[in-house]
Amino acid sequence: MAVKCEFIDLIIPISKIDAVYPGGFAKFKEEHAESRIIWYDDYLCRDGAMSPMEISAMADSWERLGLKGVVTENGEMKWGDFCVVESLFRGPTLPCDWLVFDREDPCVYLKDTPKGEIIGRTR
Repeated sequence: MAVKCEFIDLIIPISKIDAVYPGGFAKFKEEHAESRIIWYDDYLCRDGAMSPMEISAMADSWERLGLKGVVTENGEMKWGDFCVVESLFRGPTLPCDWLVFDREDPCVYLKDTPKGEIIGRTR
């Protein structure tokens, strides 16, 4: 499965949310059940914003919970535990080893899994 991208997207593997969010992904879903900007497939959760400042605040919140955003490996900056995607412009804003961006649809899915159905806004 894949998650649809809109504007600026913050993509987080569900396993990472389970590891750091109090109550895990089940609690996260419960607390955000009314959200129109959060959707997910079996592997990834998408949250989003329309401005870089909003997405930066979201990233900061996840980093305060213990996730790593931008990391440096072999002198290269890339996304670690979550990824920011600008679907209207270029896709991931930095390299992201675990994510596949489909520019044609536009959506993302977890590397080494089938793209399948695209999950997006339901309301």
